[in-house]
Amino acid sequence: MSDTAPDFTAPSAHRDLSLPTRRRARTATMALFFVAGTMYASWGVHVPTVRDKFALSPAALSVALFSVAIGSIVAMMTIARWIARVGSRTACLAGGLAMAASGALILVVPNYPLLIAVLALFGFSMATLDVAMNAEASAVETALGRPIMSALHGMFSVGGIAGAAAGGALLSAGMAPAVHLALASAAAALVIGAATPAVLPHVPPHETAHGKPGDRWRSPALWMLGAIALVALIAEGAMYDWATVYMRDVVAAGPALASAAYAAFCCGMAAARFAGDAVRARFGAPQLVFASASLACAGMVGALLLPYPAAALTGFTLMGLGLANMMPVLFAAAMRVKGIHAAEGLAHVAGLAYFGLLFGPVAIGAVAQAANLKAGLSVVALCAALVAIAAPKVLDRLKV
Repeated sequence: MSDTAPDFTAPSAHRDLSLPTRRRARTATMALFFVAGTMYASWGVHVPTVRDKFALSPAALSVALFSVAIGSIVAMMTIARWIARVGSRTACLAGGLAMAASGALILVVPNYPLLIAVLALFGFSMATLDVAMNAEASAVETALGRPIMSALHGMFSVGGIAGAAAGGALLSAGMAPAVHLALASAAAALVIGAATPAVLPHVPPHETAHGKPGDRWRSPALWMLGAIALVALIAEGAMYDWATVYMRDVVAAGPALASAAYAAFCCGMAAARFAGDAVRARFGAPQLVFASASLACAGMVGALLLPYPAAALTGFTLMGLGLANMMPVLFAAAMRVKGIHAAEGLAHVAGLAYFGLLFGPVAIGAVAQAANLKAGLSVVALCAALVAIAAPKVLDRLKV
């Protein structure tokens, strides 16, 4: 066990809970992560549907997609102190039900302005659930006395795969898009309603933190973790947006093989997340992040130097394996910073990370426009290298 292993001392509200109660909380949290992934994927399946229903130009569609991101960022900036006050159970229920309700409305609103409003609410509620369920994940980790964060993020990945697969199958079978999204939303609401009663009891903020309001904005530890998360999500966002384009334009792969790049990356992400907790428990977070970021860098360099189908798919799989545990480890660290409530630490780091996810692919596109796509994606390798160099030092210094 690394000497930088986190402190798993449970607060008094959780100290006397039975082991079955703690395990039920873990199962409930897994369900919440799975549902969040399913809903995100169910919405993603219908981006072309939204474009066609409202006859949107590329610019108008970009505004619609950006409204989801804006809603998420606003939530990250404003919702953390409320979550700290009311607790994860209430916040997961409120955020999850709002996510389901707004998701069901996306394809039934009558006009574009209402679509923008609903998508902003969808992003806001998704981010609220995200912060609340990650705060709960940190509490369950502490209650169980061992890392589980990576596996929970793995459930989000599995939920995304399941949501995309189910959506594709149902739409191919002739189900109306609005009916599919309503069905996915209803299923999500049912699971959230069934899972949240098993969430751990609320711990008042004074039992877990001693910071004053606004302390998270003055915390050097959170800014360092947030900067690393931002760089890591530049790399991750690039894979979502550019892997298929690279396969098509540079590797000259056909449509099916080009799509396999995204699948290879996602499968690598899911597999590594289910292994990440054991590695973190055995070797520590700094060592896990160093090895993971180095693997991601090697995968991207290999894909760029060997632009052939097998080599590129292998490289993208290694990218998924390498990037998978960046956010779980950094989020877990953010929620253990001394003097800051878990929800506020997470919101700060996640909010900064979202900027990397939003603007990273755009920056890579700008480099590709000025030079070529290989040059653009070399930024991804550079980001992974920077994380490999900086993150272990920060995590080791913080001992979180």
